[in-house]
Amino acid sequence: MTHAPHAWKSQCEWFFHKGHRIFVKEAGQGPDLLLLHGFPTASWDYHLIWPELIRHFHVLAPDFIGFGFSDKPRRYRYSLHDQADMVELLLRHKGVHRYAILAHDYGDSVAQELMWRTRWRHRQGVKTPALAGVVLLNGGIVPGLHRPRMVQRLMASPLGPLLLPFWNKGTLRRTFRRIFGASRQPDEALITAFWQLITCNNGKRVLPRLIGYMKERIQHRSRWVEVLVHPPCPLMHLNGVEDPIAGGHLADWMARHSPATVVRLEGTGHYPQVEAPQRVLEHVLPVLQGWLGEDAAQAGLSATSVR
Repeated sequence: MTHAPHAWKSQCEWFFHKGHRIFVKEAGQGPDLLLLHGFPTASWDYHLIWPELIRHFHVLAPDFIGFGFSDKPRRYRYSLHDQADMVELLLRHKGVHRYAILAHDYGDSVAQELMWRTRWRHRQGVKTPALAGVVLLNGGIVPGLHRPRMVQRLMASPLGPLLLPFWNKGTLRRTFRRIFGASRQPDEALITAFWQLITCNNGKRVLPRLIGYMKERIQHRSRWVEVLVHPPCPLMHLNGVEDPIAGGHLADWMARHSPATVVRLEGTGHYPQVEAPQRVLEHVLPVLQGWLGEDAAQAGLSATSVR
């Protein structure tokens, strides 16, 4: 069942990054779990697995600046590094000392940057929150293998701002139907919800700036691919293999080059947490509980006892 984004916005928290408001969804008790969402949507992408996650963990799910309910300043230097800075600020604000990450798409790259920083600081003897493990859902984690749709290429080109008047809900509908699994197509309610998140706070106008992340991935390829080959923490890649952008071919690469646990979700496309939420939970929950230890299991038991 798809719940409207306005319900997700309730019981949220706001904090500031460089003078701009950042939306944060927070709930649950136990060890800390950070959810990082993808382009061009928001933390709401996780709403179908949220109830189960918060039974076991204290979950933080920010909307990156420029996305969802967060501020979307027109004159802002959007970058994956800046988003990682924002996340680290949030972790400090919440007093997080040890945590795990579940990331998707754009959020995968932010997670890779956090992995790189964690290892660098550890080598330098700099104190930093301990990263217990990372789960990466579909995303362009290996530049060169990432296959962006034509609409993404055009938006990232100098023509991007000129094309904005022609980029509408219909464009989004056509794109998402191509990247979801053939048997798990998004209904109109889901498309409407995604569109509301994108256009909230006049967000459409910043899309050409946000999509600069594709060039960033190429610029920092060695840095972010290295943490896949030599991860500083346990790593899992959960892949919807029907995804034309970052599907089975990415899972094959990970299986060959990374020590990560690779799980292929047949019949699923680019948004596993939306298309097959129960299957994602079946694979992710035991792994996260293992990484985060007995506290996660105890949180689950406590939540069950009060239901």
